[in-house]
Parts: sequence; C-alpha cells; structure tokens
Amino acid sequence: MTAETRIDRRFAALKREGRGALVTFITAGDPDYDTCAQLLAGLPAAGADVIELGMPFSDPMADGPAIQAASQRALAAGQNMHKTLALVSEFRKKDQDTPIVLMGYYNPIYVYPTEAFLDDAKVAGVDGLIVVDVPPEADDEICLPAVERGLSFIRLATPTTDSKRLPAVLANSSGFVYYVSITGITGTAAPEVEAVHAQVGRIRQATPLPVVVGFGVKTPEQARAIAAGADGVVVGSALVNAIEQSLGPDGKATGKTVPAVLDLVKSLAGGLRTVSSRPTMAG
Repeated sequence: MTAETRIDRRFAALKREGRGALVTFITAGDPDYDTCAQLLAGLPAAGADVIELGMPFSDPMADGPAIQAASQRALAAGQNMHKTLALVSEFRKKDQDTPIVLMGYYNPIYVYPTEAFLDDAKVAGVDGLIVVDVPPEADDEICLPAVERGLSFIRLATPTTDSKRLPAVLANSSGFVYYVSITGITGTAAPEVEAVHAQVGRIRQATPLPVVVGFGVKTPEQARAIAAGADGVVVGSALVNAIEQSLGPDGKATGKTVPAVLDLVKSLAGGLRTVSSRPTMAG
C-alpha cells in the first residue's frame, strides 16, 4: 500500500504526541443497531483512537464468553453484514478521521461474497480488516484483494509466533500488527507486562508497522503499563461486559448502556494520556 491511510495518519499523530493508541472493540449491532450507532458515534470523543468493529458470527472460536455473547445478542437483534457496513457509513457522515477496522471471521465475508464485500467496505469507509481464521498461506483469498482496494490487512502475532513464522505473518500486513498478549481466548487472563514488552520489541525488529497489544487489557492501569512498551492497546471484553451489565432484565439496552461504555473508555484513555516516556515505534 502506497497511499497514506487514516490508520497511518492516526499512528503518526500519536507518535508525535508520545503516547500509545487506545483501540476499542465493540460488536456491530450489540445490543441493537441504534444503540451500537450511538456508541460508535461517541467513542472518538471519549478517547478511542482506533475503533475495531466486530462482525457478528455464530461461531467466534477465538473469542471468550463475553464477545461470544455479544455476537449472539447482535444476531438475535437482526444484525447482518449489510447492517454492519451501514453502521460504518452512518459513522462516516460525521467522522472522517477515526480509523475503523472490521474484525472477525471469514465465513460472513465469503458468503457476502468476498469481492463485493471488499468493494462495499471501501465505499462505506472501512479502513482495515482483521480476519482471524485466514492464514498467510491464503493471502490470495482476501488479503491481497483487500490491499489492492486500499484496505489495510492486519495480522495477529501471538506468543507462539516464532522467528521462523513471523516473516510470513508480516509479509502482506499493513496498518498495524495486533499482538495477542496471551495464549487462549479473549478476555480470560491478564497479560504479563514484561513478557509482552519483550515480544513487542522482537516484532518491532522485523517490521516498521506499529504494534498494538490486545486480549486481557481491562483497566487504565493495565493499559498504561502495556502502552509503555507498545504502540497501543486494544480493549474489547471489558467494553462488551459493560454493555452486558447495563442491559435491562429483558436483555435490552437501557439509559445506562451508552454512558457505561463511554465512561469506561474515558477512564482507559485517561490512563494512556498519563504515559510520560515510552519507546517509539520503529521507522
């Protein structure tokens, strides 16, 4: 990819500020379309630097109970891929700067089908994709067609991605690298900070891309500690839990739902903005 993207511009701006990115994850359509649209619209002002929007899927195998439940709520409320892209289009009417990355699994893209999905995602204002179950060996399937359209294709690196595997993971990556800080599923354990920093340093030696850290970051203190040695942190399960805990007895959104999530984002963003000195990304 040669043209500068929203993702590139955002990380460059954060580098100048000397702080890491807060990357927030919510599931599209959770707990319903309208509430999700309100959440999306409010995230940037609350402190989200990059937004990951989960594509609901009935079998999210890499996700823990919280995000699995979010997918189920969204699907039960009628969410589908067309509505997910509509959420992005609606968001773009008022925000042309905040990067949005769609994250999920290949099946809903494949049945869209793939080429039409990529075209529609670009038109809607999507900036990048994280498709967790498509390996580098299948780059022709979606990665390269996405990059051809100016969409970043963001790869996951994990504690088990050794130096022999890492070049394949990074080969066609763009936007940033998502480092999964724990082995296992989302939201089930806390990352060990020193080990994470060591792995981020190893990845930085192999790529000029920013490296953000996800899986298990839930508090401002954790976010601050992780960001001291990374280019950003991803918070997902904590936000999804805040949605779930705000719902009424009928499982529907209440007046507490949007404020609960945005207040948590403000708290997390405040933690990152107190980072005083941190290594800068490569490049």
